[in-house]
Amino acid sequence: MKFVRTNPWSRIAAIAFCLVVISGCAGYGLKSKPAGVPEVRPGILAGYLPFNDLPDSLALLPPPPAAGSAATALDEEVRLKNLALQGSPRWAQAASDADLTFPHAAQTYSCALDIAISEEETPHLYMLLRRTFTDAIVATLNAKGHYLRTRPFVMHHTSTCSPDQESELKEDGSYPSGHTSIGWTWALILSEIAPERGDAILARARAYEESRLVCGVHWQSDVIGGRFIGSAVAARLHSSPDFLADLKAAKAEIAAVRARNLHPTRNCREEAAALSEQKAP
Repeated sequence: MKFVRTNPWSRIAAIAFCLVVISGCAGYGLKSKPAGVPEVRPGILAGYLPFNDLPDSLALLPPPPAAGSAATALDEEVRLKNLALQGSPRWAQAASDADLTFPHAAQTYSCALDIAISEEETPHLYMLLRRTFTDAIVATLNAKGHYLRTRPFVMHHTSTCSPDQESELKEDGSYPSGHTSIGWTWALILSEIAPERGDAILARARAYEESRLVCGVHWQSDVIGGRFIGSAVAARLHSSPDFLADLKAAKAEIAAVRARNLHPTRNCREEAAALSEQKAP
């Protein structure tokens, strides 16, 4: 995925009132829907922040570890340890985590939140995830394009958990990890929305970044850099009034979904078992 960093959607009063209630009005079965947002690419919504207002990964991150350095040796050690997980349930979970298409990606934290997440039941939360996805990935692109770091599976001629993406990944810089930036941006936002689930959310974020190591598509220093950029994006988003409005609406939606006992559609027990397998250091 590549972006160019440039400055770049009532019948009667009672029904109108229902439209502003996030959880819907039982009498009419209506839900408030977020306003439409333009796409920056097919299927990719515009983020909350203009591209030039996002954190600059090239300015914020140091260069990737140099050849022969202790950090590079650690990257290689972590890579080798993760090779043992190929073909395991953890490997399958890493393949699932690699899928950034919606609605699949929107479910990443559903088990950690213990709620169902969907465009139908939680439209503002769903919109929040889609728009911050763009903010989080675009913020990594300056460093990615500048360093064009070779990915581990390319350097060592190994397979990944996402064979259909390998040709594209070979052309995309490894440092920092875009998936990790997305995962940590989402985790920090969701921890703010549902602080009572904060530990579970952040633990899932850690596992989500480790999936990139299990998959063989990133070095450990890539995910550390991605975590830093994701944190910077989550902080910067609070300058956007639209983001703050969707944040408030998403919190109301989560409360409504909990009241209705709408639990995750994913198999959370299976996911937890896969994630409990040997972790990368």
